[in-house]
Amino acid sequence: MTKRTFLEIVSALVGWPALSARTAWGSADKLTNWAGNLEYASTSVHAARSLDDVRAFVKSHPKLKVLGTRHCFNTIADSPHGFLSVGELGEIVALDVPSDAAALVDRNAAVRTVTVGAGTRYGQLAPQLHEKGFALHNLASLPHIAIAGACATATHGSGEKNGNLASAVRALELVTAAGDVVQLSAEKSGEDFHGAVVGLGALGVVTKVTLAIEPAFAMRQWVYENLPLAQMKDHFDAIEASAYSVSLFTDWQGQRIREVWIKSRTEEGRAFAAPEEFFGAKRASRNLHPIAELGAENCTEQMGVPGPWYERLPHFRMGFTPSAGKELQSEYFVPRKHAVEAILALEKLRDQITPHLLISEIRAIAADSLWMSPCYRQDSIAIHFTWKQDWPAVSRLLPVIEKELGPFGARPHWGKLFTMAPSVLRSRYERLPDFLALARKYDPHGKFRNEFLDRNVYGLG
Repeated sequence: MTKRTFLEIVSALVGWPALSARTAWGSADKLTNWAGNLEYASTSVHAARSLDDVRAFVKSHPKLKVLGTRHCFNTIADSPHGFLSVGELGEIVALDVPSDAAALVDRNAAVRTVTVGAGTRYGQLAPQLHEKGFALHNLASLPHIAIAGACATATHGSGEKNGNLASAVRALELVTAAGDVVQLSAEKSGEDFHGAVVGLGALGVVTKVTLAIEPAFAMRQWVYENLPLAQMKDHFDAIEASAYSVSLFTDWQGQRIREVWIKSRTEEGRAFAAPEEFFGAKRASRNLHPIAELGAENCTEQMGVPGPWYERLPHFRMGFTPSAGKELQSEYFVPRKHAVEAILALEKLRDQITPHLLISEIRAIAADSLWMSPCYRQDSIAIHFTWKQDWPAVSRLLPVIEKELGPFGARPHWGKLFTMAPSVLRSRYERLPDFLALARKYDPHGKFRNEFLDRNVYGLG
């Protein structure tokens, strides 16, 4: 193996400004998240420019939180004590790949990796990685989120054989509460590594992330309309297995799935045949947005047009930077074996859900070994809700949804809105005691704890 540094990403890149308290998502006296539903308890943000800067800031502050790209909808990253941003720590990306040309393209070769500064966003990394002939195994719907933050909350893409974004992590560089630098890796750190990857911001400040990569690949995307609910019920496994990534979009009305997005790799033996009809759904004749009433100009290319992986795996284009979201989001993970039962249970709530809904998305995610991942040791489906921005109405509805999903042991997305009782949430993570021990090891006095962690993870208050 040889290691070479092939890219420097600096915060001055056009379209990717460093975080400050005076960005478009806030002002001198107000700092909000992307959706605008949350006003943070502090407007004080220190933008670290080096590892030494991170260490000095952590040492000098008794309490703090790391604030990323602010795509969380709840208070998991909030603090009244001020924030540290690592948005400018994206300056070095190290590529570690086989030096032998044959091994370079062999998909079964030893693990290849790329190491990035924690502030790097997927939209920055992906095109540069592709240019060098490599790819990530998965991407989320939006490419604008930071890699470290996405992994810390187990954010995911889609694909029944694809783990979430955190499952690609092979190593972390972490600054602990004492200001020490700790290197954790899958090869050398044992179980601590599996506890630290989905760290929820509880262990320290992640400053570098190493990700597994693979040779670049091309994809095509097709969209189908009006999949009968009965067909989904009878053929769910076949639908999910039809391509590399499959998303079902529904408004829960009309006994049908409104849109099916099929993202297929183009290699021989893996390509989707794209028939006119797919389990009763009709192939779309034009590009579509997941919300049918909206135009598709900001969506990734469809209609079977081939393109690189990073221009097909997300639902939205890399060059499209979202402004204020004007939406709320919730998401629940249930074991794959209960997928159809869970979907049908929610379908019964359709007349309660739809008036407050923009769209729901259903995806499959493979199991992983990360302690605080909702997919820990279980293949899962994620049922996502994009809500209209009416928290009073949504807050009344979420307990009803959580009750219906309760028999399936549903776990909410850590960065989205839920009302599940903390005791219930904690009971659904078998490695929680080990995670708490790990958190106390690196943060014995609770420097990185906040109200969200105290309530939902530590079981206090």
